[in-house]
Amino acid sequence: MPSQTLTIATTDGPMDLFEARPDGDAPTTAIVLVQEAFGVNSHIEDVGERLAALGHLVVAPHFFHRAGGGTVPYGQFDKVMEKYAGLDDAGILVDVDAALGHLAAVGIDAAHTGLVGFCFGGRVSFLVAAERAIGASIGFYGGGIVTARFPQFPALVDRVPTLKTPWLGLFGDDDGSIPVDQVEHLRAALVDAPVEAEVVRYAGAGHGFFRDVGDDYRPDAAADAWSRLQGWYARYLAS
Repeated sequence: MPSQTLTIATTDGPMDLFEARPDGDAPTTAIVLVQEAFGVNSHIEDVGERLAALGHLVVAPHFFHRAGGGTVPYGQFDKVMEKYAGLDDAGILVDVDAALGHLAAVGIDAAHTGLVGFCFGGRVSFLVAAERAIGASIGFYGGGIVTARFPQFPALVDRVPTLKTPWLGLFGDDDGSIPVDQVEHLRAALVDAPVEAEVVRYAGAGHGFFRDVGDDYRPDAAADAWSRLQGWYARYLAS
């Protein structure tokens, strides 16, 4: 199952794009994989290879290209802020559109493309679901959906009426950065969504519960979330 990092064009300049391809026949479905706040690191690449093993063509845009690219070690949030320089929601959509264009060029259209994001990418999954009609979108512990965290990343909950893509949100009850009351506020708002939307909570899990490279990892929650991810994509991305 080969993987590589390509450079593609965006309207904001060149951007690296991690790509993982499944073995066997040419894939008919694809996933845009959106990084955590720490960049396209080895964990994100590993998730991409796991998704490719399910039969999807996977691409992970390097959103930090406006600030020199690269990754940030876990926990060094001061350096994360430096990497956000020049990035806002308009730029996020520029980068996602470039990834979608790359997939379209190899024959996979938006209806057969999903998106999954973690942390920073969890919020991006909701933004894209509100702005673009693709096959399906999934967010893991996406903060900043109900309340804004940074000026360039406003709250998104008021965008529920504009959702164009089925969205699944996965949250941990012990996530200090995303209180349960915010998750439940989002769940209530999604009742009026024009597309299918679902929120799942995990007791005893905190932020990063899917990340299997640190103390935040919760195997049971991660396994259930992975199963739900596969079910969501099977439902909406089928050829």
